[in-house]
Amino acid sequence: MSQLPLVLVRACAPTPTAFRYLRLNMSIWQQRLDFQHLLSLERGCIKKPFGGRLRVVLAFPNTYHVGMSNLGFQTVYKLFNADPDVVCERTFLPPKQALQTAIQSRTPLLTLESQSYVGDFDMLAISLSFEWDYPNVLTLLRLSGIPLYAEDRGERHPLVVLGGAVTFLNPEPLAPFIDVVAAGEGEVLVPPLVEAASMASRRDGLRTLASQRGFYVPTFYDVSYGEDNCVARWVPHVNTGAPPTVHKAAVKTTEALDPPHTVIFTPQTEFGSRFLVEVVRGCAKLCRFCWAGYNYLPVRAFPTERILSLAEEARTYANRVGLVSIALCDHPEIETILTRLLGMGYTISPASLRLDDLTPEIIKLLHESGERSVTIAPETGSDRLRRVINKNITNEQILDRADLIFSSGIENLKLYYMIGLPTETDDDLEAIRDLTLKIRDVMLKHARKRGRSGRITASVNPFVPKPGTAYQWLPMTPSATIARRAKRLRSLMKSISNVYVNIKSDRQAYYQALLSLGDRRIAPVIEIAASNGGDWRAALAATKVDADDWVLRDRSKDLTLPWDIIDGGQKESFFRSEMEKSLHGESTLPRNVSSETIQLTPALK
Repeated sequence: MSQLPLVLVRACAPTPTAFRYLRLNMSIWQQRLDFQHLLSLERGCIKKPFGGRLRVVLAFPNTYHVGMSNLGFQTVYKLFNADPDVVCERTFLPPKQALQTAIQSRTPLLTLESQSYVGDFDMLAISLSFEWDYPNVLTLLRLSGIPLYAEDRGERHPLVVLGGAVTFLNPEPLAPFIDVVAAGEGEVLVPPLVEAASMASRRDGLRTLASQRGFYVPTFYDVSYGEDNCVARWVPHVNTGAPPTVHKAAVKTTEALDPPHTVIFTPQTEFGSRFLVEVVRGCAKLCRFCWAGYNYLPVRAFPTERILSLAEEARTYANRVGLVSIALCDHPEIETILTRLLGMGYTISPASLRLDDLTPEIIKLLHESGERSVTIAPETGSDRLRRVINKNITNEQILDRADLIFSSGIENLKLYYMIGLPTETDDDLEAIRDLTLKIRDVMLKHARKRGRSGRITASVNPFVPKPGTAYQWLPMTPSATIARRAKRLRSLMKSISNVYVNIKSDRQAYYQALLSLGDRRIAPVIEIAASNGGDWRAALAATKVDADDWVLRDRSKDLTLPWDIIDGGQKESFFRSEMEKSLHGESTLPRNVSSETIQLTPALK
């Protein structure tokens, strides 16, 4: 591994070139100091000597604070380093001001553990969770000295691998920049990645991966477009082993697995001293808008004793535990887990709780642990619109659970709502106001008994249709309509005491939809947005790309969708049936998991 150079500049020759090198040296030195400070605050960092090992950089295309708050990122770090023949180090983008300095001075990006050049490693594995970080992927490549486009890389460059939640959905907007897309769950994908990256030839490694489940090599395909200018098909190159469709990779069972959990503790994250652990993976409720609900099927609970054993080990560093799951109460022993965590002295913070699974015992245990806030997701204010999205719970039941929550002593409640849903009307906006008022009244009823009141926070997001869901064919509600409804909702809720409302930007949602629903032809837009500070309007103008072609397009008659190259396991016929039922306000499954759910889960080989 090369050592960092210190370029000597003669004080007597203050030429522009000399100043540039001096500035570069200072920027490198500052990056080293910053990383050394972060390391000094960590507990659990893994350090290995390089000698003879495959060198992997695990990158999060955002700041350290954001990346180290991500449980998937920490899990993959552990998976790579579990191999004795691999050394895996981390890298992140600098904070905003330091990032601008690094870009202007062309300061090369370093790794956290050894402060070595990212571009000198064998593999750059990028963990990507959010569409908004797409431009950051390109910034990361630039700062690492790696060509942006996969076709321009050779044997001397790291293998650029993209993984994370977005690969379950639609990797095509980033496809031209990526060598390998790892589609699925890290427990299955890391071992073959290591094997392929250890091969002498880059192309041999790519061909090996292309022939295995869960790996998509974009440069091994040509994309053809139909007369309607939509994606028609992917044509694999001959002698590459690339399949017509890439099937998602997932573990069959979690019985023999450690649950993903916090590996490195540091105060420099959103969660501070909290120990995060995944309790159960998947959700069988099949809400029609929820990509995670479909893509993480089947439901798989992690072993109770292993969850508790890891929590016991982490108690030295953490006094709060965050239980990560989209369906926490689907774990068959959730009450046992909560009881024993309480016995360890933890304050227990669950992810958003599913309303139809809340029990008095669960709420009681959360309150006894010291938790004062709970998050629930009514999604909308009307029973009718909830049937449309297959969220099978009524306002009456929501108010009953709210009474249960506040009567237990929990003081604060966060509510998630959406606007712009299919078939939504202005009456549904008033229903959000009316339901929130009724929940507020329940809170105040119990607050008067305690002599102090809490607060309700309503977070409202414009609905973005997602690939791999029943709504993947639908256009997004136009921005002007979203803006009008947002304004109306603010007016309806502005004078409600003890209620705080946060409505997300319609314009941001529009650009998020472009990144979610686009194909390879929007890659130039991302490239320009990465270099102009994220000005999407200017990037679209410069590339002459009409975002409406993807965002506002009705895809219901399209035979092929931009993300069909990845098969997430669900049948098209099921999704189309769900879309039709939705538009007629028909529910599919009862609240309890039925045998029908098993038939709808993807086949895992």
